[in-house]
Amino acid sequence: MYGVHPPKNSDAAVAGDTADVIRTYQAWEGSNVFFLGGRFIFGPDIQSIFLSISLIVVPVVIFCVFVGTKLLDDFNHHLGILVMVIAIVLSIYVLTMLLVTSGRDPGIVPRNTRPPEPEVVLDQSLDVRPGQTPQLRPPRFKEVTVNGLSVKVKYCDTCMLYRPPRCSHCSICDNCVDRFDHHCPWVGQCIGLRNYRFYFMFVSSATLLCIYIFAFCWVYAIKIKNSEDTSIWGALIKTPASIVLIIYTFICVWFVGGLTVFHLYLISTNQSTYENFRYRYDRTENPYNRGIIENFKEVFWRSIPPSKNDFRAVVERESETRDGSFGGGFVNSYAEKTPSDIEMGDWKAALNNGSGGVDQYDQTGHNDLRGHPRRSSWGRRSGSWDLTSDIASVASALGDSNRVGGGSSDNFGGQLTGQDRR
Repeated sequence: MYGVHPPKNSDAAVAGDTADVIRTYQAWEGSNVFFLGGRFIFGPDIQSIFLSISLIVVPVVIFCVFVGTKLLDDFNHHLGILVMVIAIVLSIYVLTMLLVTSGRDPGIVPRNTRPPEPEVVLDQSLDVRPGQTPQLRPPRFKEVTVNGLSVKVKYCDTCMLYRPPRCSHCSICDNCVDRFDHHCPWVGQCIGLRNYRFYFMFVSSATLLCIYIFAFCWVYAIKIKNSEDTSIWGALIKTPASIVLIIYTFICVWFVGGLTVFHLYLISTNQSTYENFRYRYDRTENPYNRGIIENFKEVFWRSIPPSKNDFRAVVERESETRDGSFGGGFVNSYAEKTPSDIEMGDWKAALNNGSGGVDQYDQTGHNDLRGHPRRSSWGRRSGSWDLTSDIASVASALGDSNRVGGGSSDNFGGQLTGQDRR
């Protein structure tokens, strides 16, 4: 397990043991992919970016080769060049917005190394057996006030924090993202507070590029029609590249154009895609709506906050477990277990197979009987070992607590002997 500490001086890092010094992005617990030493962060589905790039570049190349060059002769010399330049510049702008959207931190909220202090003593829904330590949990929801309205914030069991308002956990990137909008498969990244502006500029500029190519393909077909005194369909037959581009851009403009219109609506009402589909503010009052003008200013004129993560910060490789318990009941699932712990897990499995009455999981509900972590009811992988209470609960189920308390293993016969052979 890697624990993130405040950045260290690079000279001190070099002087220390380089085997135990790594960067934050190398210890990252999310599913992101990093490039250039943590300078660029992408989602796990980064391959989709290459598909998106090809869907932009290929039509533009076809347009420039088969349509744009012909318009150089049909238009005034400078006007024909301008048609080509605008197409190329607009394409470069679309690609730039795509890469900026995909390659930057969307607003990831750093994970806590331990859960917050509990405000409630016990989760009453848990079945606590005699001799077991009750598992303490923070409340699932908390209420905060936003612009005079009460808003519920949810506890994230994976990141061990209460998500800020408008924050949600992306199951694909495995991160909590501030002002989460959605995870876009076409850019291979979450869309959130720090890249939503660029995402909208990418979608809207792609719409303009489709309209531009669509329009000038028709212009070229009309010029053929006028010069050869034929029908428009006869002119289109003479330029098959224009037919392909007209059909392609017509289909694409419904997609990217529809997204542009939809996000214009979201911006004007200060909603995210996630909020629009989940909360339906048309039925309740939106606590974030400040009017159309202020809503647009918030997206396009407000300065983008800096990233909360320094992916190139120097951190230490930690082998010890993270103590994130509420009263000592939580140990991280990635912590290395000692051989005695592993044997105890196998021993309990053998007991379970023999008795048929012992629960398949340990008393904390985090590990199976072989010490493997499992997901809790909230989705976090965690593990906990309380050997004293484990032994007592197993012995109680077998009705032989006296022998366990005395340390005798005769009652377990060949099952324990089988573990000793390992």
